[in-house]
Amino acid sequence: MRAVIQRVKKASVTIEGIQKSAISGGLLVFLGVEDTDTPEDVQWLSGKIINLRVFNDEQGVMNVSVKEHGGEVLLVSQFTLHASTKKGNRPSYIRASKPDHAIPVYEAMIKQLSTDLGKEIGTGSFGADMQVELLNDGPVTILIDTKNRE
Repeated sequence: MRAVIQRVKKASVTIEGIQKSAISGGLLVFLGVEDTDTPEDVQWLSGKIINLRVFNDEQGVMNVSVKEHGGEVLLVSQFTLHASTKKGNRPSYIRASKPDHAIPVYEAMIKQLSTDLGKEIGTGSFGADMQVELLNDGPVTILIDTKNRE
């Protein structure tokens, strides 16, 4: 599983002209799922996301998590995070899971993030053509891959 996490002042997801979700501040998380992802990966990644110390403390040092900050989380599925550009110029998405595996993993991540954060999170719609708007804060952008736990 891959996640691109962005600290945002605000973010929203619109589908067919209708706003599905919006947050006023916190973390926007783009999530890519692959076939080898497990429930353990969901738990580990959710814990990492919720506990990342990327918000400033009183001294202006990034030392506060989204939970401690009182922020929100917006989760958006994005299969293109598993794009391979090894050959040619047309990306291959062979590593991205098909919906039969990816949807349950995505739904498990929604539940786990909500549990770990202690409140409901915003979401996109799996497989939809979404327009995502955000105001990046910092900018702070972090990539996490459950297969490369650095």
